[in-house]
Amino acid sequence: MPTDTASMIQTRRMSFEQSLQDVPRHFGPDGDLISSHIVACLSAVFPDGEDFFVRSVRRFRGDVTEPVLKRQVGGFIGQEAVHGREHRAFNRRLSDVGYPTRFLERFTERLLAIADRVLPAKACLAVTAALEHYTATLAEQLLRDEETRALMGHQKVRELFLWHALEESEHKTVAFDVYRTVGGTERMRRVVMNAITVGFIGGVGLAVALSLLGDRATYNPRRLAVSLRRLWRSPIVSRELWRELRSYNELEFHPSDRDATELLETWREELFGADGALNDRMAGVA
Repeated sequence: MPTDTASMIQTRRMSFEQSLQDVPRHFGPDGDLISSHIVACLSAVFPDGEDFFVRSVRRFRGDVTEPVLKRQVGGFIGQEAVHGREHRAFNRRLSDVGYPTRFLERFTERLLAIADRVLPAKACLAVTAALEHYTATLAEQLLRDEETRALMGHQKVRELFLWHALEESEHKTVAFDVYRTVGGTERMRRVVMNAITVGFIGGVGLAVALSLLGDRATYNPRRLAVSLRRLWRSPIVSRELWRELRSYNELEFHPSDRDATELLETWREELFGADGALNDRMAGVA
């Protein structure tokens, strides 16, 4: 069960849209091809994914009586709502420079609407908990590793993802704790994660491939080869990261097993301290 020190999940009212207007098509490091498409496709699925997470947790809000978790649920909903809004703004810019973000947003929206209709509410919550583990694991990889941050390329894109990563780690236990609170089983938790592993990685991989096929630069053999080598050496395809992702299936797993307290303190100060890098993007905190 969460503690009071873990309950401080702030809803920061951010605005990145104006700062993203100069992002070029290939915004990855040195104009890298594949990393640009990976980041663009992830951003494309975030808004409707965040909406699904909020719906899944909100259905059980009335069943949560523990005061700390109750506050955390409110913070979770607020943070995810702002994430969706800001990634939609980024997706509009990505669409303007040639990425298929509008198509991917529509596809994600329809897919998750089907999930809402056909899956029991508790299964949707299990999906949310599993995907929150993916996003938090990737978020903490971004926060702790400069090489991973470099994959964002453009400084303004990096700032968007650093803010998002900080908040994903801040609320990484919430959906999981709600799932346990309402009686979600270990069996369902693991089965859903195994399905998510195939579906999420396969789906994002397919989206990136389709996005690349629509980009003329993909058909430059040298540029594609250089980008593939960069990806292969990247920490986002490392065995260490894979082990962290798969730790979700361990008996008695909990998201707080991976303590990120110091990491979060460092990045809160870096981004939102007295001289924080993102203070000028913040419209307010709820």
